[in-house]
Amino acid sequence: MDHHSSRGLQQFNNNVSIKFQLYNSLFSSLPFHRIEKTGILLSVLLNNCDEVSKKKMNPTDIISDFFQKHTTCKDEKDKLDMLFRIIQYVERQVVLFDALEDAAFTDVRDTAGAGTLKQLELEVIKANKDAALKKKLQDFSVQLVLTAHPTQFYPGAVLGIINDLSKALAENDAARINMYLQQLGKTPFLQKQRPTPFDEAISLIWYLENVFYQAAGRITTFLKNQFNDALPKNRSIINMGFWPGGDRDGNPFVTAETTLKVAHALRGSIIKCYYLEIRRMKRRLTFKGIDVILNGLEKQLYDNIFIPGYQTDISKEYILDELNKIKEIIIYQHNGLFLHLVTNLMNKVDVFGLHFASLDIRQESTVHNVVLEAIHGETYRKLSAEEKIIFCTQAPEVIAETNYAEPLVQDTVTNLYGIKKIQQLNGEAGCNRYIISQCNSALNVLEVFGLFLSCGWKKEVLTVDIVPLFETIDDLQHAAAIMKTLYSNHEYRNYLHQRNNRQTIMLGFSDGTKDGGYLMANFSIYKAKEALTKISKEYDIDVVFFDGRGGPPARGGGKTHQFYASMGKNISNKEIQLTIQGQTVSSNFGTIDSAQYNIEQLIHAGISNDLFSSKEITMQHAEEDLLLQLAKESFNAYIDLKNHPDFLDYLSNISPVKFYSETNIASRPSKRNSGSKLTLKDLRAIPYVGAWAQLKQNVTGYYGVGTAMAALEKEGKIALVKDLYSNSLFFRTLMDNCEMAMKKCYFPLTEYLSNDKKYGEIWNKIYQEYELTKKYVLLISGKNELMSNFPVDSLSIAMREKIVLPLLTIQQYAINKMREMEEQLVTSPLKEIFEKLVIRSSFGIINAGRNSA
Repeated sequence: MDHHSSRGLQQFNNNVSIKFQLYNSLFSSLPFHRIEKTGILLSVLLNNCDEVSKKKMNPTDIISDFFQKHTTCKDEKDKLDMLFRIIQYVERQVVLFDALEDAAFTDVRDTAGAGTLKQLELEVIKANKDAALKKKLQDFSVQLVLTAHPTQFYPGAVLGIINDLSKALAENDAARINMYLQQLGKTPFLQKQRPTPFDEAISLIWYLENVFYQAAGRITTFLKNQFNDALPKNRSIINMGFWPGGDRDGNPFVTAETTLKVAHALRGSIIKCYYLEIRRMKRRLTFKGIDVILNGLEKQLYDNIFIPGYQTDISKEYILDELNKIKEIIIYQHNGLFLHLVTNLMNKVDVFGLHFASLDIRQESTVHNVVLEAIHGETYRKLSAEEKIIFCTQAPEVIAETNYAEPLVQDTVTNLYGIKKIQQLNGEAGCNRYIISQCNSALNVLEVFGLFLSCGWKKEVLTVDIVPLFETIDDLQHAAAIMKTLYSNHEYRNYLHQRNNRQTIMLGFSDGTKDGGYLMANFSIYKAKEALTKISKEYDIDVVFFDGRGGPPARGGGKTHQFYASMGKNISNKEIQLTIQGQTVSSNFGTIDSAQYNIEQLIHAGISNDLFSSKEITMQHAEEDLLLQLAKESFNAYIDLKNHPDFLDYLSNISPVKFYSETNIASRPSKRNSGSKLTLKDLRAIPYVGAWAQLKQNVTGYYGVGTAMAALEKEGKIALVKDLYSNSLFFRTLMDNCEMAMKKCYFPLTEYLSNDKKYGEIWNKIYQEYELTKKYVLLISGKNELMSNFPVDSLSIAMREKIVLPLLTIQQYAINKMREMEEQLVTSPLKEIFEKLVIRSSFGIINAGRNSA
């Protein structure tokens, strides 16, 4: 263990582990109904779960044993009431742990060490790379896109308490800590109604206002102070993107009206941030000549926020011009006093403009064909694919904005007209991308091009990037051929020319993993990027990759920055664009300090890759061939598991997957198809991966890896795999994430199934693969235990898993009870209560996991 890891571990023990035990005891003294008894009984239950699960006891027996030996509860409803109180207690323990980790962040992490901008500054000076840095920064940026996939169960009120509690914990203010814990005890965690897409937007705007506004401002200020000559003019290194209200793929609740409403909310929110900062500045900038300008700017901002329907021609340029006047006065008349207040705000205006975050539009590919057929009728329907391409690129007649009978058609047309309104209001950056999910042909892209033209957009001023999204293994393999067809199309090529010869392509990790397993998905995305980089170079197109990454390793999360650092020059890295979703928002970007640290890690990875790496290619051909062999073997093992006759039954009846839609955390349905039968094709990646996480089996993060390595060992190639691990950061990062997925497994929870008549075979199949993968990952890495090179993360996971063990047991207990009722055809009013027990357990389990869904 290196010096910093050792120091970080010590700080974690002092500021998180010990304090958790200390403040956890405060819960016992909270003056609430029966809460002290709940805390004592929870300790007993935790001990029970720990002991008896190792004896392969059924969760039903564990809970029954607990009630029989340690409580006086006889009535079933009293028992269930006790379990609900235990869940509520654990939920608040998880919040306390979150707040402690947030408060200790700067003590535990080295915020001036590896991967930070301070480190980059030293590296640039040492290697004399100033000119190379300036060249790199001309077209490099990091874009974080907050998405409409909330696997985050905390309502807004609880997020506020976590934020305040973290500050009180950092200051060791016992009185405030006690007060906030009391508030936590009285604040409901449960959302009784499913949120609307607008609700989702508002909850993520909280992070923009309270975290990203400050973090991006700090980073931009540091960059301008240290590398001012290297930074491009009129171009930000950090950009924010936004999906809630724009992502309508499979979400019937997102309408054109919602999109406009969210755009207004984003604009109002950033203007409010500027207004509040101007108000604070006025307390310091009391100098003659400045007050008049500040008052005028304050009034303009105020009117735009608080007067209904009032929208002046205020613009980003106007705000910057006024601030620049103040800057000049301070420099030339007041010796630069408080200049930093003005430059800090100017830096934020540079980043956020009047849009705060760019609102992306996303829709599924088949919808556009439906809309074009509805608009143009038989004229379009009868055309071949090649003829449709010609039709879409030859400026179809402009259509009316209204009067379409089919709601989907009307909404699509209104939305395409609405993008123009958003750009007029928030600036072009307000809404300038249209993403096509499940894209599997050039026509899918050109139909969107044709729809824009049909809705009055001119070819020469189409200020929207059309972005294909390739997700499945099959689509990834055909991606380069599809882009070649598009680049070869004269009209599309002209469109790209006026978009600065720049094509953004999105690649989806979640569906790739669900489709082909962990190794094959990651390898397929890598190969697709390589092929897309090559074909784009041939046509002189700058390709930008937008990674659709989820929170957990299985969906492209985990040690994300290491993936970008590992890429050679055969993969385009002009920009880093990725989705930030669900728990990843709160766990990696939940505070200003953690957000700054993680954004810096991404910036450093993208820049240092070009400046200090001599790697022309990510992997040598022999290494690539080896990884391909591993991916194929792994893929076959994963497909074999998916084809097991009991696979879907197991997932449906043992995990909480069918209850995801009832959790009321997302506006989007958990299945693409509204039919009652669960099918793997229709099931979305989030509930699929999340269900395995709650089962503590995390199949999607490692399954097939062990089988693949065993196959290579039989061929005498295990030494080559060890070399690959030593020499390839890309492969090492894949294995690091694989370790994280396994570290979060806990098979004793479900070991009672090992002898089950129906599910024993599939349980043992999964468990054996877990053990096999663990054996080989430790073998090739030379470690003795999983994640030993990340001791702080490892301890954090271990503590979180222990906190939620009672919830996991309660959830399995409730699922078992319902399964028994279904098998015995028993109708009972208790079934609904057991369902609620499963759903409530999910909240704490997933919040504690931080990147489990």
